[in-house]
Amino acid sequence: MARALQHEAQSISKVAERIDAEFIKAVDLIVQCAQNNGTVLVSGLGKSGHIGAKISATLASLGIPSHAVHPTEAAHGDLGRFRKQDVVICLSHSGETEEVVNLAAILRQDKLPIISITRGVVDDSPESALARLSDVVLPVGVVGEAGDGEYLAPTSSTTVALAIGDAIALAAARRRSFTHDDFHARHPGGQLGSLLRPAMELVRFKAGDNLPIANESDSVHEALKEASKVVRRPGALLVTNDAGKLSGIFTDSDLRRLVLSNPDDLQKPMREVMSKNPRTLDSSAKATDAVAMFREFRADEIPIVDADGKPMGLLDVQDLIAMKLVREHS
Repeated sequence: MARALQHEAQSISKVAERIDAEFIKAVDLIVQCAQNNGTVLVSGLGKSGHIGAKISATLASLGIPSHAVHPTEAAHGDLGRFRKQDVVICLSHSGETEEVVNLAAILRQDKLPIISITRGVVDDSPESALARLSDVVLPVGVVGEAGDGEYLAPTSSTTVALAIGDAIALAAARRRSFTHDDFHARHPGGQLGSLLRPAMELVRFKAGDNLPIANESDSVHEALKEASKVVRRPGALLVTNDAGKLSGIFTDSDLRRLVLSNPDDLQKPMREVMSKNPRTLDSSAKATDAVAMFREFRADEIPIVDADGKPMGLLDVQDLIAMKLVREHS
């Protein structure tokens, strides 16, 4: 098992060392296609078809319109999907798959740009039919599959083809300045969508609503009395200075330690007992930023502040656990 994984990893490393102008040209064609309101149509047969479908899905998720097209179905009506502003990615490891080559030949006559992902020239082998029909050839370069040739099932070759597709898709998205917000708009559901949501959307305790906020000069007793007016309060009090900026946090754990140490300390001002300058998130933070802060600092409550440092809300770790973004002891 380890040998198979190492073989596939080595195959990807080798193609990474061979990135050249052809790869840049492929990205150029995809970006130009998207800018012209075109579609990247991806076609392959068998396992190459499965890889092509994944590449198409990756492109679409990164804001580049794309569809997978079966090469046989194309000859039976699906050629109507192809337009002059489109780009085609054809996959065939041998470069001789009849259905894929026939499709490429037809599209070549229609002057559609063709990007092929194929084995490439190996050991002075002749250029494949698909490569000859293509404007850009992205060679996989894999001769032997994982498993030291014990089996002929496509393994390393399909892994590398997929990695090449992912690489050009990511490069094209970066070229088009595709953002996290753009990605979230296309992935609103599931854990991935939740991680890209603004952290403030996850907050249950908000300033001016149900989030107790004390002043530094308030005594602990006064602050707790005021906080008790909130029916369902968080596990921490936020503390501000006279300018309204966050200056500290006082948690339930802090209160327990204070009472057990010396109950008379309840008369002390908040500035003397609070944790000063707590770590915060700004109002533009995503849920993924909150998850990262929780995992790194084990903070159970994370204040969210505006551009002036004034508290907007308090994100409780239980909110992240409820969304299944973190586990209780992750």
